[in-house]
Amino acid sequence: MTTQTTEPFAGSPRWFELAAFTGVWKRETTLFRRYWVSTTFAAVVEPVIYLLAFGFGLGSLIAVMNGIPYIEFLGTGVVATSVLFTSAFSGMFQTFVRRKFQATYDAMLAAPVDVHELVTAEAGWIATKAGVYGCAPLVVAMFFGLDPAPGMLVVPLVGFLTGLGFGLFGIWCSAVVPSIDSFNYIISAVITPLFLVAGTFFPVDQLPGWAGAAAVINPLYHCVQLVRHAAFGFEPLLDVLHVGVLILFAVGMWLIAVRYMRKRLID
Repeated sequence: MTTQTTEPFAGSPRWFELAAFTGVWKRETTLFRRYWVSTTFAAVVEPVIYLLAFGFGLGSLIAVMNGIPYIEFLGTGVVATSVLFTSAFSGMFQTFVRRKFQATYDAMLAAPVDVHELVTAEAGWIATKAGVYGCAPLVVAMFFGLDPAPGMLVVPLVGFLTGLGFGLFGIWCSAVVPSIDSFNYIISAVITPLFLVAGTFFPVDQLPGWAGAAAVINPLYHCVQLVRHAAFGFEPLLDVLHVGVLILFAVGMWLIAVRYMRKRLID
């Protein structure tokens, strides 16, 4: 089912209306009150499992990584993994179900909400959750010996920016796959390599040259670096570069996600 609507200034930059965002976010917060317990449980338990399995497993063999105790190296890296899973999976599965099976977006577009506002509001909500839940691994890591640092206050912002890009990536994927089973290809061929080759579990400079170069263009790598710098000391010039990459990633994904969702939702 598609919704017939007319968006002003087709092909040109569009205005955003606060009322549209408020409407979308009101629905999201209403739904979130019903499932926040299960979502929060997964966000907290997952990093604990990673820290126990890798931190104490590999940590018994590798005491220090890049001058950092391995349990702390891992704890700061897992933040990016939590952000990735929270944002990309929400963008893919929730968006697909709402568009394909529930016709939620058809109803929204019947109101004064345009596709670009809908996509932006959905991605913004996903990014907000990612920014909050991305802090869970840091809190858990503190129980394993990670010292709090003032720089950690920016971690929610890093998680938000990273989650925005990957949430939009998920929304784009939801608009191009023919069925929900097709997400298996994306998870196996894209998401899994991204979180394995991001510096989460080991430094990317230990990879072969081609793999290390590929890791540097991985947005998740830049998230990992920003979180580690927030915990152990900022490097301003590098951090500006990391933020720039994440912004470019989010902007690029927004343009693609809006374009393909418009094709799916509007004739």
